[in-house]
Amino acid sequence: MSAPLAERLRPKCLEEVAGQPLLLGEGKPLRNIILSGQLPNLIFYGPPGIGKTTLAGIIAKSTDRHLIKLNGTTAGTAEIKAAVAKLGTLAAPNGILLYLDEIQYLNKKQQQTLLEYLEKGSITLIASTTENPYFYIYHALLSRSTVFEFRPLTAEDVLPVVERGFTKMAEDTEIKLDEGVAEYIATACGGDVRKALNAVELCCLGAQNGHVTVELAQALTQKSALRYDKDGDEHYDIVSAYQKSLRGSDVDAALHYLARLLEAGDLPSAMRRLMVCACEDVGLAYPQIIPIVKAACDIALAVGLPEARIPLADAVILVAGAPKSNSAYNAINAAMADLRAGKFGPVPRGLQNVHYDGAERKQKGQHYLYAHDYPHHWVKQQYLPDVLLGTRYYFPGEGKYERATAEYWEKIKGEE
Repeated sequence: MSAPLAERLRPKCLEEVAGQPLLLGEGKPLRNIILSGQLPNLIFYGPPGIGKTTLAGIIAKSTDRHLIKLNGTTAGTAEIKAAVAKLGTLAAPNGILLYLDEIQYLNKKQQQTLLEYLEKGSITLIASTTENPYFYIYHALLSRSTVFEFRPLTAEDVLPVVERGFTKMAEDTEIKLDEGVAEYIATACGGDVRKALNAVELCCLGAQNGHVTVELAQALTQKSALRYDKDGDEHYDIVSAYQKSLRGSDVDAALHYLARLLEAGDLPSAMRRLMVCACEDVGLAYPQIIPIVKAACDIALAVGLPEARIPLADAVILVAGAPKSNSAYNAINAAMADLRAGKFGPVPRGLQNVHYDGAERKQKGQHYLYAHDYPHHWVKQQYLPDVLLGTRYYFPGEGKYERATAEYWEKIKGEE
């Protein structure tokens, strides 16, 4: 059985690696390090299918060290110790180059096992991870390594690889390729070379009489561009971009990120961030939006996907296009900051739930003034504790609703 197309076309030298001009271009840091022959400990960080493992293999071939490959999803302390045991033997007279894929799955103790050997230089580590290494990798290991971030590939980066894939497949069977097929796969794979080559192989195997159409490519690469892991960096990047697009009043960007969340089936995140934005970012500039958005989310839950996309799209367009005010958000944050700083005191006597005055109290009675007994349903009296007298938390925004409300109370209270 022949190897998968992606394996058969795996690059064997730096020039064959797709993309990464900022790392591997002429005169760039990582390229210079590789060509120097003096290899430090390296950590490669980036999404899957963009060449991290391939580059590690190319680097390994340029050294005379014994290469050991481990994967963090299956390796444990025993496997690491077995690799270390080869040090100083005939198998590894010049030391070990350890390639550790998905290092984020190793726990702290497992990662610590490597430290002593990294210090001595008897093991050189090349690790890869799809998650942010500063969150998932033990800090002592990070301090002994250099982190390089791999960027997602563009369709232009992937297209030559796709074309080479079809050429390779044509060596074994006759392939007739419709115009636009290669371009579609290069775009639909979402910057993942492995997915792109898998799609090429599937198209060639699934083609009738070797005829690969755009429709066939679409059927075999559907959803392949979607990078999404509910527990990974991509999840937090997407929901962050979604909320910031809503806040920034970019309707089209907000709809784009909503679509990505819904395509991944993440209805809860789509609704939660939408309701937060309605309260935090629109707020009192258009207070009626809060029950409207809540109703849209209730409808989305009631009908489920795929129909849930419709009420959520209505709400997203409404929130993104609405005037904005974070005055209430700032106000409650300021009030809570005072509490955490110890600024609070007894509730004023007039506001307490008092039914009996003790003998020690000189002034009897609560003396609460009932606002509805006075003109305009307002009367001046103390509401804040003594320690906070004169404190202001809420400052009205510039929107029509808040300004009108502020002007009303300024007139009633006789404020300037």
